[in-house]
Amino acid sequence: MYGFRKPFTAASYEGIAFLGISYKVVLVISQVLGYMLSKFYGIRFIAGMEPAKRAGFIVKLVLTAWTSLLLFGLVPAPYNFVFMFINGLPLGMIWGLVFGFVEGRRTTELMGAVLATSFIFASGLAKTVGKSLLLFGGVNEFWMPFAAGAVFIGPLLLSTWLLNQTPPPTAEDIAMRTVRLPMGKEQRRSFLKVFGLALIPIIAAYAMLTVLRDFTEDFANELWSETGFKNNADVFARTSTIVSLIVLAVIGGFFLIRNNYRAFLLNNVIIIGGFALAAGATLAFHFHFISPVAWIVTASAGLYLGYVPYNCFYFERMLAAYKIPGNVGFLIYIADAFGYLGTVAVLLIKEFVRIKYTWVDFFTGMFYFAAAAGIVCVLWGAILFTRIYKKQEPLEAARPKVRH
Repeated sequence: MYGFRKPFTAASYEGIAFLGISYKVVLVISQVLGYMLSKFYGIRFIAGMEPAKRAGFIVKLVLTAWTSLLLFGLVPAPYNFVFMFINGLPLGMIWGLVFGFVEGRRTTELMGAVLATSFIFASGLAKTVGKSLLLFGGVNEFWMPFAAGAVFIGPLLLSTWLLNQTPPPTAEDIAMRTVRLPMGKEQRRSFLKVFGLALIPIIAAYAMLTVLRDFTEDFANELWSETGFKNNADVFARTSTIVSLIVLAVIGGFFLIRNNYRAFLLNNVIIIGGFALAAGATLAFHFHFISPVAWIVTASAGLYLGYVPYNCFYFERMLAAYKIPGNVGFLIYIADAFGYLGTVAVLLIKEFVRIKYTWVDFFTGMFYFAAAAGIVCVLWGAILFTRIYKKQEPLEAARPKVRH
């Protein structure tokens, strides 16, 4: 999927503007806006998705996104930005469909860790393919996104077919992680009545991580150019590989923790540690203790240590700990919807608030602010969820035990 979403960010699109806004920023805003609207629609769509339909929807949605990239190449700039918006609409559904295959299992965290770290690597690989097509393939900036999609279409079809062979959760999986069912309107409303207030600070922290992640991915080309890597195509894949391995090494063994509530609380520790690592690396770079490469790799690792648990572990263990027969997609899409809304807002503020700064200055300020505010939000959310759990414990103890 990332081969159809991220390659365009490896281009600069210099010398073009639309309504006074840099064309590259217009493209990023357009795609993220489509992606964001997809997430809001996906709250209902993914929550009620029937497992048998997932694979077919994945193929249809990605082919729609690829067709939009064909039209992006055919229609002259800057008016082709509308097709980048259309590109984002179907792609926003893919993560929820894919994660539905692996949730609710004893080894969900292991599979989820590999899956989540794969999108760290995938983002870098997609940009490396895009940059290579520009530097060595003779493809121009407008046809490059479609050409990059052609590289990934075969692997996409094969991977979707393989994913569709995944067996359903076993009885033991269900006993340990609760049954995962589609959630109708009443189930979603009941869930939010109990957990809605506690989700507010958690989603706020996730929104900050999403904004940071989107900027570090979509404007990585500008950041690397500013730090001396303008004509380097493999820097994206090389650094994202290092980051993905760091994240996988830290969180890969999470599935070994059998107690769901303890694992749910440990998520907060990992997320706070990620915020702290990103801010610490930025501080070290600010005082010239580490190189630009070390800063970007370490800060990105911290960013993803905070970001990845929300996409895999946090909501997975939450449903298991509180014994909720729902699905993770519903929660991920609530968080994603507001996260990408934050990205759109920051993009617009950055473009219209005329303050002169470099990309290095911008990212430095973002890492500091997100770490300070994010840690407060995570701690606040942890306190609220703990109170809910303590209220549920007496009710759980009072329930009659079923003999098998």
